[in-house]
Amino acid sequence: MDNYVILALVATLGTWFVTMLGSATVIFFKSPSARALNLMLGFASGVMIAASFWSLLQPAIERAEKNSAVPAYLVATLGFMLGAAFMWLSDKAVSFAQGRFQSSKAGGSDRVNRIILLVLSITLHNIPEGLAVGVAFGALPKGNLSPEALMGAITIAVGIGLQNFPEGAAVSVPLRREGFSRRKSFFIGQASGLVEPVSGLIGALLVVYIEAILPYALAFAAGAMILVAVHELIPECQQNQHENPYTATMGIVTGFAVMMLLDVMLG
Repeated sequence: MDNYVILALVATLGTWFVTMLGSATVIFFKSPSARALNLMLGFASGVMIAASFWSLLQPAIERAEKNSAVPAYLVATLGFMLGAAFMWLSDKAVSFAQGRFQSSKAGGSDRVNRIILLVLSITLHNIPEGLAVGVAFGALPKGNLSPEALMGAITIAVGIGLQNFPEGAAVSVPLRREGFSRRKSFFIGQASGLVEPVSGLIGALLVVYIEAILPYALAFAAGAMILVAVHELIPECQQNQHENPYTATMGIVTGFAVMMLLDVMLG
């Protein structure tokens, strides 16, 4: 197996591990600090928005200009929109499932329905995140790997890992409130992140062995990350804004600045 595929697997196992740490908060704490979660979600949003351009879209455009017969602007736009559409369809699937569960009398109680929907939603969102990490590592230059290129892929994994911590808690804490044991709440919470190593491995294999799709895959990952950041993370981190009006905002700004600094300084 290609070394970059192994790196992608290790990186996505790391993002899953952070999900596990977030889920473990249900064992050690009654509930994580809302302010800390908002700050972390905001920081992860800023990292993901910055990484979407400097580590994904910009390389997609550069590679398309060199190797694609299709104009680079069409490659980047098409890949980006497909990534966003994938996440949009994932949300639609969750909404459809919600309607089915709510209309079903034999499917179990409202409590069970809420639990299934929660786990399904987080799991679906983890698929493009794993793909983004896998694509970033699979796209590393062959033969002349530079520390700067490797750092770009690592920062994407770090950004996604950071936002996985509150996602893990977002599954395990409500499960605990619904009456599940601490152990079962933790187990289900960490399991929601296991899809990331699988999707990361698939993403890395695709771009390593089918190089023609690489610009599209990079732009696809960017579109998925932007939609997750704008539609999910930013609204979530703005909750309780009246109590701490600038906590999440400064997290977003700081995350963007840190990612931009790393990419521009090292790239």
